[in-house]
Amino acid sequence: MESPYTRLTSALIEWHGRRGRHDLPWQNERTPYRVWISEVMLQQTQVVTVIPYYERFITRFPDVATLAEAPIDAVLHLWTGLGYYARARNLHRAAQRICAEYGGEFPVSFAALVSLPGIGRSTAGAILALSRGEPIPILDGNVKRVLTRFFGVTGPPTDAAANKRLWQLAERCTPQEDVAVYTQAIMDLGATVCVRRKPLCDFCPLGEGCVARRTGRQHEIPAPRPMRARRSRQVFMLVAVREDRAVLLERRPDSGVWGGLWCLPEFDTLSAARIFADQSLQRTNEEPQALEMVQHSFTHFDLIISPLLTRCSGPAAVMDENQSLWYNTHEPARIGMPAPIKTLLDRLADPTLFDAPATGRLES
Repeated sequence: MESPYTRLTSALIEWHGRRGRHDLPWQNERTPYRVWISEVMLQQTQVVTVIPYYERFITRFPDVATLAEAPIDAVLHLWTGLGYYARARNLHRAAQRICAEYGGEFPVSFAALVSLPGIGRSTAGAILALSRGEPIPILDGNVKRVLTRFFGVTGPPTDAAANKRLWQLAERCTPQEDVAVYTQAIMDLGATVCVRRKPLCDFCPLGEGCVARRTGRQHEIPAPRPMRARRSRQVFMLVAVREDRAVLLERRPDSGVWGGLWCLPEFDTLSAARIFADQSLQRTNEEPQALEMVQHSFTHFDLIISPLLTRCSGPAAVMDENQSLWYNTHEPARIGMPAPIKTLLDRLADPTLFDAPATGRLES
């Protein structure tokens, strides 16, 4: 009798030939490097969003040596808007290590891959399975969802016992042949059919053997993660603009939110923003002008940005050229910055902004 593992594997491989995705840009010339870039970009991000970023990234950085030699700002610039910027910094650091430790040759051993920044067990497995056909399991979010539903694994996938069980199942289901096809198939099924909400069970090739479908628990399996109380945080950002419309930016620390990106000077309070403007900028006598607030959602909290426009007649009194710069909105530098900050700066190109009335009274 065919085992449930073999039944899942063969059904997925057959389904992929008919319904799987075959025209994704990283499926052409599947080198370890190209698969690596795509797998990192696809972490926490949907395919439709990733495709244009991937194409621009590969055009600019066609190989690991080009990526390693590039300044980090060039890498972060192409990542702007994709989010989770630690991924980009890890790509850059890993590329530099590959050049330093492996002579620029992308390593193809599992142990070497997982030793690199940003490459975990599942990503290393995907690189080797998709580019070299090595029978190594993967367990990304889509794969977890397929396996938990098909085998009826209870408990949150993040639970240690459930995660261990899922890795065991992933190993048993990974075939010795057609590994690349199987790996792509199970990821495709999770992304397009066995989706988190309203799974398309009528179109699933695994329906007959799926425990979740058979017991009517598709919406209970996988178990939802415990809900965290969502919080919000308000910050004030100073939009210090010179007469030539250049805007003062500061590089954020490598760790934390928007690590390593260029951003407007940020303050916890309005008074702190005013003190900085008074002490560090040669500005006009006009009061700072409150611009329209910007809200940006992160995974577990909402950031509310209150931008304050202040006009300057000269540069900051003390500036570290590596940590601050004047950004020309009409001839923008190719640097990495958070998407909401880029959107805000793009609005500065509108000359009517400087004639607009303040949106509200500033109070400390």
